[in-house]
Amino acid sequence: MKVTFVNPGEDYMMQRILAFQTEEESVFWSEPLYHFYPQLDKAYAASLPFPERREYIERTMRAVYKELEDTINEKAVLYSRHWEECREQITAVLSDAFGIDCAGRFNDIRCNLSINPIEPRFLKERCYDTFYLNSERGAIGAGIHEIIHFVWFYVWNRLFLDSYEEYERPSLKWILSEMVVESVMKDPRLCSINPYFPREEGGCIYSYFFDMTVDGRLILDTLDEMYRNQGIEDFMQNSFAYCQEHEAEIREHIRKAEG
Repeated sequence: MKVTFVNPGEDYMMQRILAFQTEEESVFWSEPLYHFYPQLDKAYAASLPFPERREYIERTMRAVYKELEDTINEKAVLYSRHWEECREQITAVLSDAFGIDCAGRFNDIRCNLSINPIEPRFLKERCYDTFYLNSERGAIGAGIHEIIHFVWFYVWNRLFLDSYEEYERPSLKWILSEMVVESVMKDPRLCSINPYFPREEGGCIYSYFFDMTVDGRLILDTLDEMYRNQGIEDFMQNSFAYCQEHEAEIREHIRKAEG
């Protein structure tokens, strides 16, 4: 399970930043950029017509990148070194959790360091983005989250024989995959090296899942109980059926949380 940490370059980062700055995007996804970069005047940006707003954001963030390029390159080396220290431990846990040999299947993962505070993953390409402001431990914690998705959907695809296009936001399959990360992360061999675990340290999944209830019970408790008591394939089938049964409640909670 090898991860190559790279600076993907200025143009890539601009593309990823602007992907979350669309007219249709919720504030949950668009606002973090303004939080981390005071160089962006939020009120001024909001006053601009949408095409000019995107130009303003891109122009400002290209200037930010030029200031940070050396730091990003240094972080790539730092993250890589720390990953190698943790790699065998992570590989063993995920092999146990998913019942497959992860070392033999996931040796081509790429991590793109980015000035974008949103960290998407790209399943078919086996790459994900991480925010350059992470510490080396933070980069590992965030990376474990994303790599769990790679392994989860590898096993899922073999089981359901569906399409990778069905695994992206806002599909129910994506929602389930985001919730179950916490159960996998509870393994002491993982949570001990993740500075974002437990929830009091920020949590390893989206915070709006923490208070989501279904049938009068926290849904994460229900899913965790299922995960602990079922094999991985049974869990995938049964947890998804449960989410399908309660999809309306789940989506309404997310809609309110994302604003």
